[in-house]
Amino acid sequence: MNTRKLAVALAISSVLGTNLAQQAVAQQDDSTQENKDFEQIIVTGTPAGAAVRKVDASFAVTNLSAEAMKKLAPKSTADLFKAVPGVWAESSGGVSGANVFVRGFPGTGDAPFLTVQMEGAPLFQPPTLSFLENSTLFRIDETVSFMEALRGGPNPVISNGQPGLTTNFLLKEGGDYTEGTFKYTTSDYDLQRVDAVISGALADDLYYMVGGYVSSSPGIRDAGFNSEKGHQFTINITKVLDNGKMNFYSRVTDDHGVWYLPTPLVEGVDNNYTQMGTLTRQGSIQYGPDGTEQAFDFGEGRGWDGSVSGGKIQLEFGDGWQFTDRFNYTKGDADTLGLVPQGAPTMLANVADNGTSAMGAVTGDTYAGDTLVQQIGRWVVRKQIESFTNDLALAKQFDALKWTVGLYTSNFSANDWWSIGNQSYHVVAPGGENLTGIDCNDNADSCSWNYDINSTGDGSTRAFYTAFEYAVSQDLTLDLGLRRENHSIDYTVDEGLDGVITKAVQYDEDTTSWTAGANYMLTDNSGVFFRVNDGNKMPYFDDFRDNFGSYSNGDDLIFDVQQYELGYKRAGDNYSVYATAYFNEVESSNVTQPGAPATLFVNEAQGIELDANYTFDMGLNLNLNATVQDTEIKESGNPAEVGNEAQRQPGWQLRFTPSYDIALAGGNYLNIYGTLTTMDDRWSDNGNTVVLDGYTKIDLGAYWEASENLNVRLSVDNLTDKDGLTEGDPRNPAAPNGRYIMPRSVKLSIGYNF
Repeated sequence: MNTRKLAVALAISSVLGTNLAQQAVAQQDDSTQENKDFEQIIVTGTPAGAAVRKVDASFAVTNLSAEAMKKLAPKSTADLFKAVPGVWAESSGGVSGANVFVRGFPGTGDAPFLTVQMEGAPLFQPPTLSFLENSTLFRIDETVSFMEALRGGPNPVISNGQPGLTTNFLLKEGGDYTEGTFKYTTSDYDLQRVDAVISGALADDLYYMVGGYVSSSPGIRDAGFNSEKGHQFTINITKVLDNGKMNFYSRVTDDHGVWYLPTPLVEGVDNNYTQMGTLTRQGSIQYGPDGTEQAFDFGEGRGWDGSVSGGKIQLEFGDGWQFTDRFNYTKGDADTLGLVPQGAPTMLANVADNGTSAMGAVTGDTYAGDTLVQQIGRWVVRKQIESFTNDLALAKQFDALKWTVGLYTSNFSANDWWSIGNQSYHVVAPGGENLTGIDCNDNADSCSWNYDINSTGDGSTRAFYTAFEYAVSQDLTLDLGLRRENHSIDYTVDEGLDGVITKAVQYDEDTTSWTAGANYMLTDNSGVFFRVNDGNKMPYFDDFRDNFGSYSNGDDLIFDVQQYELGYKRAGDNYSVYATAYFNEVESSNVTQPGAPATLFVNEAQGIELDANYTFDMGLNLNLNATVQDTEIKESGNPAEVGNEAQRQPGWQLRFTPSYDIALAGGNYLNIYGTLTTMDDRWSDNGNTVVLDGYTKIDLGAYWEASENLNVRLSVDNLTDKDGLTEGDPRNPAAPNGRYIMPRSVKLSIGYNF
């Protein structure tokens, strides 16, 4: 049997123990650097989650081990996605609420083309609702074994039909021996965090893994109080059967942090600035027709307080039959409270009642007329979500043909209460306080706008999908996937909090998606693939609210996504090269701020993704991750935007990550690593009126294995304290506001493995 056939056979036989196989691969890769790149196994993007060699896959997928994730030292889940070619992740908003862009797909905020899975099941069917994207619902800790990221490819057919990016996090599983990790982490911004995980056997063929963390800090941008707090607990029980495996998990999370927003781009304001502080964290808003007043703690920021519980069953039967069922139940609160800038800063004398000064609402201090002030909105969003998802698949191997048929179902709901707006002038200073003696501040109706809603929505997705894979020869494989989906939404909105329903939706539509691919292996460990797909961006609750006029006129609000991919892959004992060229045409819509009318448009994008890795015998490893793309707005409800580039996505970006192992006495080692990130200029808006300058960022780290059990890790993020911008002012592009990347920070972790 040749090398490729043997590897494929091992991959297929390991489908019932995928995580154990992945962990073994990760162990080799992380500690001895002896892992052969061509033996890397992936399970995301394949029908029924079947395990295949990465080099055999006919689509673009990135996989990261637990150690690779630690080297990236992500500040949030979305920050990890910077390691995925073709993805632009703006994780500058804090621990939650990232903006994630994929391959030039249109977007203004959140992550409409991102789905996050755990153990192969989506955490929440809608990829994005206003103030909620999927990465908010997931926290990385020591219980995570692997992350895989699939962009394009068969995405429109499998799972929830996401045509863009699907990331899948795989949990660690127990084995025959008891083992675990205890880790303490601190930082130069007074982070206090403890992680722990333990795994082992409960009985013959019955295994457990439990773990989690407790964390607290004032935040990388010091708010003067513990503005980032959280804890998480995860349990995963695995049962190995004679003909398969099943596992059941539950993860409970309560984690939130200050919502970092664009700040005024003026002298004295840098990437350490935050408007949140002890003088501003508590405040009152007025809402509803009667101007009801209520106080809130805006230090709550953004986060997730909820749980995800589910499981996976994988069984093999005679004559080549395989059965897979992946399911989960998600429920919790994903609230957002923050201080949002409105317009440009100005001198206090321009807005003060007496034209010369005003007083601090908290301190009583007098501020002179030359004090810089800015309107800041107190925004409150309460969001309760719930969903149950089940993905069942049956596969059959007929000699050269493999056939998979599946049924995907999801019921989901979201109940929202908002009061956004509530502007008043604040001093432009870290934690700068609200003022009195300004008519706009003392009489809310004089210059503040509010958009207040109370909404409730229920939805369901039912999809039948099938996939065929045919081995024409030992080298050539063809595949075809089809998906027929029914999508229904029931949604009502009370705009104004006066008990009057202003928008009501009863929606029920069907759509079809498909994908077709060809994979040709040039050698055992190299090949090319071609893929085309046609998918859809389905409408969810906010799409109806923002596009209600279009819906009332009979539009189905289903946006088409067409993609073409041509890929080359090659992997050897100590190197791998994956290159993918893509072209897509995507329909979508956007709003400048909630409550504003939506603009419909079509983007085209073409580009090349590169992911290359080389390991030298001396212990040096080099990784290169690069994307070059060209985007164009082909159609738009605003004719002035036609022909422009897509907003907030660089024409090129590159990440170079070297690491070097130094052998120490006693068989231990020191690993030194770093990442150089550099990217092109971007446009802040689709009108291409404001440029966001490109920047270069350097991260460094070191991992010392002091003994068989004890280890130390030091990570430095943004070594040169670069003031890069990820966005301008999305509500008013002309306003001189922008959101900085995180300032320099240093983390130190001490771990004990047993």
